[in-house]
Amino acid sequence: MQKQINYHQLNIYYKVIGSGKPVVFVHGFGEDSEVWKYQVDFLKDKFQLIIPDLPGSGLSKVDNWQLAVGGNHLSVEWMADGIKAVLDNENINYCTLIGHSMGGYITLAFAEKYPGLLNKFGLFHSTAFADGKEKIETRRRGIDFIKQHGAYAFLKQSTPNLFGKKFTAEHKDSIDALVESNRQFKPDALIHYYEAMIARPDRTDVLKKSSIPFLHIMGAEDKAAPLSDCLEQCHLPSISYVTILEYSAHMGLWEETEKANKALAIFLEG
Repeated sequence: MQKQINYHQLNIYYKVIGSGKPVVFVHGFGEDSEVWKYQVDFLKDKFQLIIPDLPGSGLSKVDNWQLAVGGNHLSVEWMADGIKAVLDNENINYCTLIGHSMGGYITLAFAEKYPGLLNKFGLFHSTAFADGKEKIETRRRGIDFIKQHGAYAFLKQSTPNLFGKKFTAEHKDSIDALVESNRQFKPDALIHYYEAMIARPDRTDVLKKSSIPFLHIMGAEDKAAPLSDCLEQCHLPSISYVTILEYSAHMGLWEETEKANKALAIFLEG
């Protein structure tokens, strides 16, 4: 079922599918809720799945960013508060939160601010580390490219690089379809996301202090959230479930769907 709420003078759209214990999936940069479609199909008979389109993505369009964020810069904390608003609208006071890529940063911000609302949480190709100098420079170059060439040209160039060699060789049509499905992105949305990611702090303390089950799914070929970074932090929580997707880069939820879904099921049902 498609729903919506008003959040800071804009509409956040989200889907509620299935019944059972609530699980929230938060998509990443240059994506929308549809990126979780294979996980939804796999889990919908066992859980209540809540999948939002973040502000600026999918159906959650933003016409006036300055009005939406109150004249401030967009932040991952502000988007985490948007997830809280969705939960409040559904009268949910306890859930599992799983974030992919930028959605992982939002998940960590949520876990820091609302730890009492989580029974479990997880990162899917994401990291608790703040951006280093090299990463910030890469994001700044992305912003310059978007300003000059637009959002679609940027995603057309960058999205294929998120996939590993095996999937790229066998599923080029799927990658092309994903790029085309994201034609609706506006440059302002991607630029605001980049600025929010650059500004986010290190949140390894969130992992260190966590006493609830934590899931970390990582890709062996991932360049956006490198395996080395993920391995440095996956042991920090007291209870960790770890899965390495051997043939995946940054999109293991599509690249190795069966293995990723199995890891999710073990974590959610454990």
